[in-house]
Amino acid sequence: MGSHIIESRNDSSPAILAFDTSFAHCAAAVLLGDVVVAQAEEPMAKGQAERLLVLCEELLAQAGVAYNELSAIGVGTGPGNFTGIRISVSAARGLALGLGIPAVGVSVLEALRFGIDGPCASAIDARRAQVYLQVFDGEVAHDPVLSAADDLPPFGGPLIGLQENPPAQPIAEAIARLTAQRYRDAPQRPAPLYLRPADAAPARDAPPVILP
Repeated sequence: MGSHIIESRNDSSPAILAFDTSFAHCAAAVLLGDVVVAQAEEPMAKGQAERLLVLCEELLAQAGVAYNELSAIGVGTGPGNFTGIRISVSAARGLALGLGIPAVGVSVLEALRFGIDGPCASAIDARRAQVYLQVFDGEVAHDPVLSAADDLPPFGGPLIGLQENPPAQPIAEAIARLTAQRYRDAPQRPAPLYLRPADAAPARDAPPVILP
């Protein structure tokens, strides 16, 4: 999906940059007030580390927003691809630290459900005949779990994701809107949401540690 611009900038509106690389894509959005002014989602099995910040710069330029005008950074924290999650969470923390603004971590399962009222569940393909799943009983969100794809726990309402029912909004837009709701509440720094260990064998040199 290519990038596009929606409406014009309102200088009085809080500006949110949100992005996600938790699975095989690189997605980002710029939200001004209640309006998404630029967004893009690019299918990408690898190369997110090189593409993410370039994509963010492109969208900010299209929206006419400078980094120092941002109010907060939103980031998808997973579950999903181990490396992809670390790429986006590290980028969000670094940008927020450098700009002196909050960074808000948003579960991708929660972002999938955003904009859908009533009981439902959201799911992401975890491979190995498994899914990452979160059940929502109205406003009550159960803890996300790793579940067998053919033996899901009971839930009411639709299953969002897995090509069953599409989300109400693109992932990056949902992350941006949730970030806009939460960034003023002194959120904790984003942390990866892992529901199972990384598939790859550990490297000889330990990777950088993402601090709590």
